[in-house]
Amino acid sequence: MADSERVKELKAFDETKLGVKGLVDAGITKIPQIFYHPPDNIKKSRDTTTDYAIPVIDLAKIHEDPCTHKRVVESVRDASETFGFFQIINHGIPVSTMKEMKEGVLNFYEQDSEVKKKYYTREPKPFMYYSNITLFTAAAATWKDSFLCNMAPVRPKPEDLPVICSVERSLRMRSEQCEVVCGCDCVGERI
Repeated sequence: MADSERVKELKAFDETKLGVKGLVDAGITKIPQIFYHPPDNIKKSRDTTTDYAIPVIDLAKIHEDPCTHKRVVESVRDASETFGFFQIINHGIPVSTMKEMKEGVLNFYEQDSEVKKKYYTREPKPFMYYSNITLFTAAAATWKDSFLCNMAPVRPKPEDLPVICSVERSLRMRSEQCEVVCGCDCVGERI
């Protein structure tokens, strides 16, 4: 596909403000060309190992012992650099809160498209809904939509959030839990 045609398709996709979910809801039967990765970008892996383990990071006693804190920070750094993701255990967030968060995410994506469009943006805002943060810079679009709610350094105002996400009690509770879980930045310094 020619660059100008690709840019045109990327803009058309982005301007719908419906993201990948919008394509699925529309019942597409063929994946659009903008999602195809050029053959040069597809890594040929000789490694056929499928026995990978997700790194597990235990936050128990992270604030009680400087050595534990340092070990956890190093584990986060290593897992981030090596795998790009990890599982955190003993973080203090109740299972009920995690379930509520998951339901909230699903509810956001399942709500009416016109409601979601109001939050679709590429501009920094307290709450951002978007598809492919690197849509215009990557060789191919990824098959995902995302939303981001910045809780720090300044909490968003309830009116900045979708109604489905704007319960003040939940906001306060999640922010406090985030402070516990995210008490260190990417280089291990206290925030």
